[in-house]
Amino acid sequence: MKRFYDELAKIISKNSILLDEPMKKHTTFRIGGNADMFVSPAIEQIPEIVALAKSHNIPVTIIGNGSNLLVGDKGIRGLVLSIGKGADAVEVSPVDKTVEGKVRLSVGAGALLSKVAAEALRNSLTGFEFAAGIPGTIGGAVVMNAGAYGGEIKDVLVSARVLTPNGEILTLTRDELDLSYRHSCIPEKEYIVLDAVLELVKGDEPQIRAAMEDYKGRRIEKQPLEYPSAGSTFKRPEGYFAGKLIQDADLRGYRVGGAQVSEKHCGFVINADNATAQDVLTLIEDVKKKVYEEFQVELEPEVKMMGEF
Repeated sequence: MKRFYDELAKIISKNSILLDEPMKKHTTFRIGGNADMFVSPAIEQIPEIVALAKSHNIPVTIIGNGSNLLVGDKGIRGLVLSIGKGADAVEVSPVDKTVEGKVRLSVGAGALLSKVAAEALRNSLTGFEFAAGIPGTIGGAVVMNAGAYGGEIKDVLVSARVLTPNGEILTLTRDELDLSYRHSCIPEKEYIVLDAVLELVKGDEPQIRAAMEDYKGRRIEKQPLEYPSAGSTFKRPEGYFAGKLIQDADLRGYRVGGAQVSEKHCGFVINADNATAQDVLTLIEDVKKKVYEEFQVELEPEVKMMGEF
């Protein structure tokens, strides 16, 4: 590990290499043990860092804003590569002078969806309003085809540039990414998203702002934003709503240690009081079991589990 550290320090500043870094500082759940090593590089540094880690047989774990993650209490071995502020550029340009109204945004994988939405608003571009309040990055949003309020990333995505396990950089179209509900081909093929191109259209700035404010108001009213969480805990079962099933199973406020089913929105598991990852895991299993017993519906977690539990 020492040799790897020394070679890594030739790519990225030593001050940017964090050792035994608490992952609870990097997830919206505020839960997780320590990562052996943690870096947040610029886009152009990512291929070289990943290749170096591979040459040393150091496992690499990719995260974005940490908004859909549950990290185990024993932490993460190897290198955690956080694609964030060093990879968050947003560039706006017309698609073609002959195509009136259409505008493309070239967006780094580390750009927060809120930043992209703000840039869209500044340029009076519509189509991205649904994502303004999702607490994640473009990279993470492409990986899981993030969506809300009837919109999904696939609705506005043109292409994404990815790093393959063998170090090749590919540009994949929306169709090649095989996007569907909370799914893309990226995890199964072990790709790393570097950046993406979105296509929006010119709209009315007051209407765009009003839609964003409306969605923001709904989130504040209905979601437990005052507590750490990973967002919606379960995927939407076909023909049902997870939160309604959990509520009807009389699990509102159900608690395991510091983890709790939100009383405000039963689709959210919150970190109510210094919860451990094991508290959350046990609670999730309890909820799945009770809902299946009551309604014969299998709930599938949307939250991604990472590290050692």
